[in-house]
Amino acid sequence: MVKQRFPEADNRLFNRVFICMKCGARLRADLIKVKAGKVKCRKCKAKQLRPIRKGGK
Repeated sequence: MVKQRFPEADNRLFNRVFICMKCGARLRADLIKVKAGKVKCRKCKAKQLRPIRKGGK
């Protein structure tokens, strides 16, 4: 049985959220700044970020 998600919850959980490729920390930033390399991870200072995946397990 698949639970339906609310649009407000989707925006809060997935909109502008990125994951650090080194340490796995979550941070919220603008896509334009991430692509330009202006955003760094707070924990490990890496610039390799990926968007969070929306699929469930």
